[in-house]
Amino acid sequence: MKTKWKVVLGVTAVVVTAGAIFGGIRYSKRGIVTVQTGRTVRQDLTSMVTASGEIKPRNYINIGTNAVSPSRITDILVTEGQQVRKGQLLAKLEAVQPEAEVAAQRAQVSTAEAESGASEAGLQAADENIRTLEASVARAKAELEKARVNYVRTQKLWEQKLIAQQDYDQRRLEVTAFEAALKEAEARIIQAKAQRTQLYATLSAAQRRITLAQANLRRSQDVLQRTLSVSPIDGMVTNLPVRVGETVVPGIQNSSASLIMTIADMSLITAEVKVDETDIVNVKLDQEADVTIDAIPNKTFKGKVIEIGNTAILRSTGLAASQSAISSQEAKDFKVVVALTDPPTEIRPGLSCTARIITATRQKALTIPIQALTVRQKGDLEAQPKDGVQAAPPPNPTADKARKQELQGVFVIDGEKAVFRKVDTGITGATDIEVLSGLKEGDEIITGSYKVIRTLRNEARVKVDNKAPVKTES
Repeated sequence: MKTKWKVVLGVTAVVVTAGAIFGGIRYSKRGIVTVQTGRTVRQDLTSMVTASGEIKPRNYINIGTNAVSPSRITDILVTEGQQVRKGQLLAKLEAVQPEAEVAAQRAQVSTAEAESGASEAGLQAADENIRTLEASVARAKAELEKARVNYVRTQKLWEQKLIAQQDYDQRRLEVTAFEAALKEAEARIIQAKAQRTQLYATLSAAQRRITLAQANLRRSQDVLQRTLSVSPIDGMVTNLPVRVGETVVPGIQNSSASLIMTIADMSLITAEVKVDETDIVNVKLDQEADVTIDAIPNKTFKGKVIEIGNTAILRSTGLAASQSAISSQEAKDFKVVVALTDPPTEIRPGLSCTARIITATRQKALTIPIQALTVRQKGDLEAQPKDGVQAAPPPNPTADKARKQELQGVFVIDGEKAVFRKVDTGITGATDIEVLSGLKEGDEIITGSYKVIRTLRNEARVKVDNKAPVKTES
C-alpha cells in the first residue's frame, strides 16, 4: 500500500512539474508575433508607368462636304485601304446647278469684256479724231495768219491807191473767213474731247462690270470646286462609310451625315494612351516606352513620348473635366502620345494597345520590397509605460498635431524585436522600391504578412518564420 501511494505521488509530481514547465513556456511566448523577413539589396531598378489606349496615326483628316447645301454623292474614286497622294480627287458630288452657274458667269464675263473692247476701240478712234482736228486747227491758224499778212500788205497798197477796191475787199473777207474756219475747227475739237470723255466713262463702267463678273465667276467656281473632294495630304483611306447615291450634309461637325472618308498619314504611327492622374507627373517628353498590341501578341515595339496632354479627362465619360457642368471627384486620366519607332506593316488604326513608359532608372540602387513599406503616426511610436497606465497630459494642440504626424518607414529586426525605422524612398519598380536613407545594405526587414505589417507595433517581440506555406489538399 505504501508503495502504491509512493507511485501515485511520484506521477502526480511529474505531471505538475511538466504542466508548470509547459505553462512557463507558453507564458514566455505570450505577445510574440510570427513574421516573414527579407534583406535590403542593391540592384538595378526601373520605374514604369503602364497605360492602355489605341493605335492612331499621328496625322489624320476627316474629309467632309464643303458644299453649300446637302448634296448627293455621284462618284467615289478610291477604296478603303488605298494609298492616295496630296491633291488627288477622291469623290464627286452632284454639281448640276454649280456648273450652270459657272457657265452663266463666264458668259457675263465675255459680254463685259466685249463691251470693254468696243469702248477701247471707240476711245482709240476718238483719240485719232482729236489728233486730226488738232492738225486742222493748226492749219487754220496758219492760213489765218497768211491771210492777215496779205490783208495788211493789201491795205497799204490800197491806201496808196495802187490797187483796186475789189482786191482790198477780197483780202479783208479772206481774213474773216479764215477766222470763222479756225473757230469751227476749235469747236470740233471741244466736241471730240467731250465724246472721248464719254467713251472713257463707258470704258470704266465696262471694266467695273468685268471685275464684278470675274468675282462672280470665281465664287461660282469655288462653289463648283466644293463638289469635288480632294486629298489634303499623302496617306491612306482608313475609313469610307458612304456609298454612291447617298446624301451628305454640310456644316455638321463629327456627324456621320457629313463625313465622306478619313485620310490618315501612316508615316508616323502612335499609341495614344490614357495615364492615371497619379502617374502623369512622372511622364516627360522623349521618355522611352515599350508598346504591346493586343492583335499582335508576343511582340514588343519601341517608342518615345512625343506629346503629353494638359487637360484632365473624366474616366467615365471620356470628356474633358473642364467641359463637365458639375464638379466631380471621380478618377481622371491624361492623354499621352507615344510615337512607334518601327511600326509593323500589318498595323491598323484603332487596335488596342498597352504602353509601358520608362520614367526613371537607377543603377545599383538600395531596394526593399514594396510590401515592407508602411506608415505609422509619430505618437504610436513613442514608448508606452510598462504598467500600461499613463496619466492624461494637459491639452496641447501643437503636441497633438505632432503626435498625429505620419511617418513612412519599415520594421527592422533588432534581436527579438521589431523596431520601426523611418526611411526616405525614391523611384518605384514593379515589386521593389528605392531607399534613399534610413537603411543600409543587408538590413533584415519585415516583409510580411500584410496583416502583420498593418497591425505590428513598435518594439513588439517577433519570431521569424520564412518557410513557404504548405498547401493542404482538400
